[in-house]
Amino acid sequence: MRILYGVVGEGMGHATRSRVVIEHLLARGHDLRVVASGRARAYLAERVESVGDIWGLTMAYSENEVRRWQTLARNLSGAVSGWPQNVREYFRIVEAFAPDAVVSDFESFAWLFGRRHRLPVISVDNIQIIDRCRHDDAITAGHQADFELARALVRWKLPGCRHYVVTTFFRPHVRRPRTTLVPSLLRPEVLAAAPEPGDHLLVYQTAEGNEGLPGALAASGLECRVYGFRRDLDADLRDGRILYRPFSEAAFIDDLRTARGVLTGGGYTLLSECVHLGVPALSIPLAGQFEQLLNARYLERLGYGMYAPHATAAAIAAFAERIPDHRAALAEAERPGNGAALAVVDEQLAAAVP
Repeated sequence: MRILYGVVGEGMGHATRSRVVIEHLLARGHDLRVVASGRARAYLAERVESVGDIWGLTMAYSENEVRRWQTLARNLSGAVSGWPQNVREYFRIVEAFAPDAVVSDFESFAWLFGRRHRLPVISVDNIQIIDRCRHDDAITAGHQADFELARALVRWKLPGCRHYVVTTFFRPHVRRPRTTLVPSLLRPEVLAAAPEPGDHLLVYQTAEGNEGLPGALAASGLECRVYGFRRDLDADLRDGRILYRPFSEAAFIDDLRTARGVLTGGGYTLLSECVHLGVPALSIPLAGQFEQLLNARYLERLGYGMYAPHATAAAIAAFAERIPDHRAALAEAERPGNGAALAVVDEQLAAAVP
């Protein structure tokens, strides 16, 4: 089967998940053409041949918060310059490749191509859970406007797909047809990692909007290994019990599997990796990003970690005290690997193109 696979470039979780599905489909003998934007394109190009570069949506952040008007202005500007290039790219693909089906990880132009050429489109991502499942008041409390806006945007992004395969570590009730919830799709390096709980706190946070983080970490008295905060580094830098580290995938996964706990945002990918490895997480969602708040509140509901609006010394202390309880809850979590989710993707493609 010839498959066009589109990957949105905002957030590396889309790229790491898509890598798993793409490698699986290639191993099954399918012929793929991958189109991606932003950092996702660079990541996938290192691992997959023939990755096309397209313009994609971006988010504007400031002081640890999504800036909606700046985001709108940036994307309108990009659309003016990016859209014509994408149209040309998709004409090139249809002439040279002629796909039988489309898979989209929240990527609009692959979806558009499929819809315009009457091809079956399969959505594979985690964000559709916002619209396609029911979330009770305790999850949306205090953020109803953000929830309604996020739900409308997600519904608008990829409407009318043949099926929606939604990866998740929590299980709300499905409210829309043609929707299947599946376990998280994890990088093979994470699946191969053996958990060995240690004493350090793994921290994955940027400096913007988190100026008080070093003081809060120092006050905790914990050994902290911090990624993302000092992006100017090419070697480790120690400040008391805080070790600032340049990003390395291998080092990060090793620090993750041996962590006492993790302090991070509300991004789905790292939280799902924490669940798989049994590492409790303190989730600090990006303000104005409802999907991150959703992940954080379900994480806390399941007992796998704790949600806090800010990374304060008090929040870190409360989290550290609860780590044994979180570990006990995580010990009961299911860890089915990637097989169950990939089987659903195979099933949906086979049904779409008999």
